[in-house]
Amino acid sequence: MKKLKRNIILSLLLFTSISLFSQHTNTSEIDINKTLNQWHKDVASADFNTYFDKTSNSFVFVGTDAKEVWNKKQFKDFSKPYFDKKETWNFTPLERNIYFSKTDNIAWFDELLDTWMGICRGSGVLTKEDGKWKISHYVLSVTIPNEDIKKVINVKKEKDSVLLNNYKAKAIK
Repeated sequence: MKKLKRNIILSLLLFTSISLFSQHTNTSEIDINKTLNQWHKDVASADFNTYFDKTSNSFVFVGTDAKEVWNKKQFKDFSKPYFDKKETWNFTPLERNIYFSKTDNIAWFDELLDTWMGICRGSGVLTKEDGKWKISHYVLSVTIPNEDIKKVINVKKEKDSVLLNNYKAKAIK
């Protein structure tokens, strides 16, 4: 009888632990969805400060052009004229996947977005800072249907060759 009681108690503790972990992860996922959704709304409404408040100090934005890799200050400088003229972008999330580190203080995601460029993919990393999720890294990519990739390769071939020569000259060794 003692073994039965002990096993029941252990089972309840295990179930409670799993439930609490699951609830914590679900709460984190909800918080991340809210953060990312609001971040997209902030840029659409040209709310410069609120948009950048959702990013970490070490934020990096990688754009669709091969030359677009900006730290937070560079991206703010690039974006400011668009915000000032209220000519920002409006990206609406269609689908999102979120993944967590074992410590639950780092998350990464990928999302499909409805944009002026058609469907794009965003991906990135968030870090938990002072109890809030901050966007630390964001990559925006244009999606290309597999059957159209050869056309796109041909369109960008000339510019890619110039960039490739520049990058090869200073390649990581």
